[in-house]
Amino acid sequence: MGYLDNSSVTIDAILTIKGRELLAQGGNKFNITQFALGDDEIDYALWNTDHPLGTAYYGTIIENMPVLEAVPDETQALRSKLVTLKKTTTKIPVVSVAGTTTIELQNNGTSTLTPQTLNIAGANSQMGYTCIVSDNTILGLNVTKGAPNMSTQVSDTYNMNGDAQSISAVGFEFRIQGIGSVDEDKKATVTIIGNETGGSVTVQITVKKITAK
Repeated sequence: MGYLDNSSVTIDAILTIKGRELLAQGGNKFNITQFALGDDEIDYALWNTDHPLGTAYYGTIIENMPVLEAVPDETQALRSKLVTLKKTTTKIPVVSVAGTTTIELQNNGTSTLTPQTLNIAGANSQMGYTCIVSDNTILGLNVTKGAPNMSTQVSDTYNMNGDAQSISAVGFEFRIQGIGSVDEDKKATVTIIGNETGGSVTVQITVKKITAK
């Protein structure tokens, strides 16, 4: 990870091996249909309402902070996504999965995740949620309840070496399955994001090691 000089407007894009492969194929193979914005690098505690030069200078320190380089890892980047809400919104949407943020599974054990959005009635009722599993060698993922007009296919997210590491899918309900190891307990994360509000929750998953019976 590095920093970009914010003296000029910069667009820094990194393509994975899979992205470059699709781009090389031409046509509509590489077609960006969605994007997200975040402010991970901003420390709002630096907003200084006591600045002696007045309101125009309250955010001077923030505006002069360096900007993070693009990182093709959803577990490290865009952890604080920006969302657009109605002006009348008085509460931030919060995604919850049965009020828990930790789950323990045995080898081949399963758990059903049914996210809901709190604070905003009827939120995420059409586009559902995106569920991202951080490591497909530790957890499997299936959609058990799909969202209208949205594919239930589980998609791979490739790292810079072209190896599928994380997987994601869209729906209203998901089932994860533990893939155990004989050597040690394995840990992964499941991040669920409301596609209409941007609210999210991350659940820590531990898959217990396989023990001889």
